[in-house]
Amino acid sequence: MTDFAVVGAGISGLSAAWFLRERGFSVRVFEAGSDVGGSIRSFLSQDFLVEAGPNSTLDNTDALGELVRGVGLDHRLQEANSRAKRRYILKHGELLPLPASPPAFIKTSLFSARGKLRLLAEPFIGRAKSEETIADFVRRRLGPEFLDWAIDPFVSGVYAGDPERLSVRAATAKIYALEDQYRSLIVGAIRRALQGRKSGPAPSGRLINFAGGMQTFPQGIAASLGEAVKTGARVSALSREADSWKLQVDGHATPWDARQVVLAVPAYRAAELMAPLSPALAEGLGAIEYPPVASVAMGFKREQISHPLDGFGFLIPRREGKQTLGTLFSSTLFPGRTPPDQVLLTSFIGGARNPGVARAQEAELGARVLQDIAPVLGIVGAPVFEKVSFWPRAIPQYNLGYNARLGRIKQALTQLGGLYVRANWVDGISLSDCVRNGRAFAQSMKADVVDLEQARQ
Repeated sequence: MTDFAVVGAGISGLSAAWFLRERGFSVRVFEAGSDVGGSIRSFLSQDFLVEAGPNSTLDNTDALGELVRGVGLDHRLQEANSRAKRRYILKHGELLPLPASPPAFIKTSLFSARGKLRLLAEPFIGRAKSEETIADFVRRRLGPEFLDWAIDPFVSGVYAGDPERLSVRAATAKIYALEDQYRSLIVGAIRRALQGRKSGPAPSGRLINFAGGMQTFPQGIAASLGEAVKTGARVSALSREADSWKLQVDGHATPWDARQVVLAVPAYRAAELMAPLSPALAEGLGAIEYPPVASVAMGFKREQISHPLDGFGFLIPRREGKQTLGTLFSSTLFPGRTPPDQVLLTSFIGGARNPGVARAQEAELGARVLQDIAPVLGIVGAPVFEKVSFWPRAIPQYNLGYNARLGRIKQALTQLGGLYVRANWVDGISLSDCVRNGRAFAQSMKADVVDLEQARQ
């Protein structure tokens, strides 16, 4: 009998499985699809290396470094171009760099003089008396300009979400913690800086990818796990018998036995598996929102674009009235993404702001994106390469009340005994969050190794 059966071979499931095995547990990973990685998808087409899902991740946790080294991928790691530190915001049709220092903030035209002066009041504003959306929190503490021209596009870029609905406590916990602990974002940021601790909305850590694309990472983890990973193995049902779980896998007449199960699948998929065991739990899982998002990769000859593409990319605030959420300068970020003298842009459209994208055809999505970004970047002519990747249910939305909902889900899971969840709808959506949570989960199970060894004997 296997110690742990992991359902789902996305980065959450693979990370949990690898760290569990490193700590002495036997594992088996079941993946319904033909390949591992979940939403992490990389492919080479016409010599363009395209990321259909995440385009990079921040190396900002030692768990990620441990996993990369552990599966032997450190030699394939790629660090982003130093120019990636420059990030643009579209305002009134013009790309303006997001200020990265106090002098740059003073000089920027992204915010008015009145908006900048509004910050002087921030340290004197008290704590919220109830849970707020990100929009309400930012308006109260920083003023409407910062919501419109900084936080709104940031939220769209990370969550493809709506700041008027996302919970500040759940979706941006580090920012909320500054108010909770110090009463002021500015005071808290200064005090943490003096302590050598990073805080604030700006990303920390180095931005990385891999030679061959992001999917190299989950594929490397799966290769390290070897025969423990089974693809094309959809778990259709779970049942509890005595001290073990039985997993019914499509194509197998006999169920698989495991002492404990980790569900590393989207909430809506977990809801399907939970429905026969706990209808109330399934209802809570099924209520978690996943808006549609399309990723549109476009290749151009370098001379077709007048903008220097000297940065990470740009985000588009809602006030600009465009459907596209933002664009990455993919060929600037990492080497080996395009044929010679060509560039690659990756744009995103849809999300909670524009869920109607689900009804559009691929060609229509490409045309919408080009219409939005061509005047901004000075693009002349049609792309020489185009690929649209559509995700009908993309990123879980940590909306108002999310922490309370998640608490109820976790409490209900404890009643089932030996059933756990590890996915990007739990404790952070980023790839590095998923890896960190996978290691933390394995470490929390370490005390059970002795008991499991005794059970085997």
